[in-house]
Amino acid sequence: MNTETRDRILLIDDDTTFVHVLSRALSARGFEVRGATDGASALTACVEMAPKYAVLDLKLGSENGLGLIPQLLAARPGLRILLLTGYASIATAVEAIKRGAHDYLAKPVDADQVVQALLGEAKHTDAEHLPDAPPPLKRLEWEHIQRVLADCDGNISEAARRLGLHRRTLQRKLAKRPVREARSP
Repeated sequence: MNTETRDRILLIDDDTTFVHVLSRALSARGFEVRGATDGASALTACVEMAPKYAVLDLKLGSENGLGLIPQLLAARPGLRILLLTGYASIATAVEAIKRGAHDYLAKPVDADQVVQALLGEAKHTDAEHLPDAPPPLKRLEWEHIQRVLADCDGNISEAARRLGLHRRTLQRKLAKRPVREARSP
């Protein structure tokens, strides 16, 4: 990659911690990165920054990232869009591609996977995007807890009530990192 021209990436995710961590990792790999946490600021940044790439989360708070894809492409024709989601499904992947996304990855992802997908160098098959085998039960539990917590605007007591758990039990589960699926060689 040519580090002199520093390709620009617009990183759009409502999780500010994720934006910060991924921005630092992508900057370390030679990219100029700008973050946005909602659709309006993303469109403004897209016009001002004129990025070559965009990394877009499917769920932006109450907004849907799928609806933002055509707007980003209208603001910046030729923009290469990578859609990230914690809620992977074949239907979502198909819809993202129909709307103009170039690639689709299920979270959790690391910066190297993002770079490979953006540059079109991903060494994977479609089966790796959406595995044939269902994710482990612990992974499904983690994702369900995250969805309920997001629906409760981060209120742990309310999320615990909805999940039928004691608040401390939910806090212990949240302190653990999400389960990563084993990669096949």
